[in-house]
Amino acid sequence: MKTSPFDLSGRQCWVIGGAGHLGAASVGLLAQLGASVLCVDLPGRTCALPKVDNAPLDANDSKACEAFVAAEIGRRGVPDALVIMTYGACGKRLEDLTAEDFDRANHANLTATLVLARAVAEAMAPRGSGSVVLFSSMYGSVSPDPRIYEAPMNPNPLEYGVGKAGVQQLTRYLAVHYGPRGLRFNAISPGPFPNPAIQEGDPEFVRRLSARVPLGRIGHPHEVASVVAFLCSDASSYISGQNLPVDGGWTVW
Repeated sequence: MKTSPFDLSGRQCWVIGGAGHLGAASVGLLAQLGASVLCVDLPGRTCALPKVDNAPLDANDSKACEAFVAAEIGRRGVPDALVIMTYGACGKRLEDLTAEDFDRANHANLTATLVLARAVAEAMAPRGSGSVVLFSSMYGSVSPDPRIYEAPMNPNPLEYGVGKAGVQQLTRYLAVHYGPRGLRFNAISPGPFPNPAIQEGDPEFVRRLSARVPLGRIGHPHEVASVVAFLCSDASSYISGQNLPVDGGWTVW
């Protein structure tokens, strides 16, 4: 019997997009809590951490995603938890965004997420248990304040926000569909977590972000990682279909 509902010993967790700013922190904490972790990211992007295996995947390629899931389940077995942290955006101004740009970004945001989540969920379902954590964003719930993004910056792009809003609804639908078979689906919506390059290169932007947050600061990667671990663990065993903002209060006003 586990001594703590947060104990992940003996669990297998896959993190898609796990080598990035927030992903690496999440991968590290899952491993620290005892999980065997598979970090999946684009070729060349890896996490060099104990108890972490790495595998390459272009999550934009739907056929490759399905083949990847089948191959890794054959090699490792069905995971206990799946975390999908991928996203798509082209970063153009609204006036310059083409239909092709929009479709391509939301294939990454929505179609690829569905393909990966469904493929793993179908393998989890016969076992009767599993936790799937999808990643939305504060901009899946609210629109960016353009005053924060001073020229020459563009506001956070439309196609990103639309896709992340879709992830929240995808989470709800999948939670209802797979709930009777014992699977949980939840989403996390990070707030302002600028990567280290932005923090170092544009401190004024970071100051403007911080001023918009009720807590008065940007987030730290471990603050997302702890929520990922919570949703992957038995501590959240009766939570499903929810979108959990981790944004310092950004979306409350």
